[in-house]
Amino acid sequence: MTATPPLDELLATMHVVSIPMQVRFRGVMHREIALFSGPSGWGEFSPFQEYAAPEAARWLGAAIDAAWGSWPVAVRSSVPVNATVPAVEASEVADVLARYDGCRTAKVKVAESGQSLSDDVSRVAAARDVMGAGAFVRVDANGGWSVDDAGSAIAALAPYGLEYVEQPCATVEELVDLRKLLARNGIDVRIAADESIRKAEDPLRVARLGAADVAVVKVAPLGGVAAALRIATDAGLPTVVSSAIDSSVGIAAGVALAAALPELPHACGLGTLELMAGDVVRNSLVPQDGSLAVRRPAPDSDLLERHRAPDGRQQWWRDRVTACHRHLASVG
Repeated sequence: MTATPPLDELLATMHVVSIPMQVRFRGVMHREIALFSGPSGWGEFSPFQEYAAPEAARWLGAAIDAAWGSWPVAVRSSVPVNATVPAVEASEVADVLARYDGCRTAKVKVAESGQSLSDDVSRVAAARDVMGAGAFVRVDANGGWSVDDAGSAIAALAPYGLEYVEQPCATVEELVDLRKLLARNGIDVRIAADESIRKAEDPLRVARLGAADVAVVKVAPLGGVAAALRIATDAGLPTVVSSAIDSSVGIAAGVALAAALPELPHACGLGTLELMAGDVVRNSLVPQDGSLAVRRPAPDSDLLERHRAPDGRQQWWRDRVTACHRHLASVG
């Protein structure tokens, strides 16, 4: 585990940016990100604003790991990635997918609050139509369905050839029950776990209880590349590395994890920069022919200044880093 640097050292290297989004995501049109420069490079700290210090502190640990620690050796030079389709109208799906160069997998958001199953079916149908019969389409419900609702939704979506359904229900127990329900109904669709791993006190419980076929692993909420690699290895499930809405600095950490995995059977969810209308580096980590190169770009000073968050938000992030640093110190 990388030692936590003093708070003053962290704050002295911090840059806070606010980058506009291409489309609304998680209710926001600007993504706020704190970046640190350390002896190993740059680290990103960008937990969503509703996350309290105990959860957000893991993200700070990941940023410290990136900027002050070291990453494992890569076993591949590029990582295949999926396109991400937010909960937009079906008529907008083609425009979203057009931003992704060469991606042969699309992840479609479903179970959005205020929308219906009909909206989900229309969006997935549009993605399948654009991607073609030979591509992969997966959906992500972010734990938004009950077991019964998930069973009905997956039955309605299965005809579009789903690669898997990510986090259809909120709890591990519900995922176990859903897999049994799908088996009884003869619906052969794999289940992936995301929140049940990255938000759990015991991220390996999913694998022990047979709650999922695929593990979705994110670097930041699991505390860094090395910690996420240990969890992926110990889970023993096919692994998909994913990101939040990160700058190229944060995405580089996810790419480092995906590049270090012994096997990578599925495209990774690391193409999320395409949902943003800016970045902090000149040569962004965006898909080229469906893949991301394994590299570590550094922020550009002009872009850091262009996207600099307002003074009030700078202080908000300083306070947040202070609280998370205190939490890291308290847990050793």
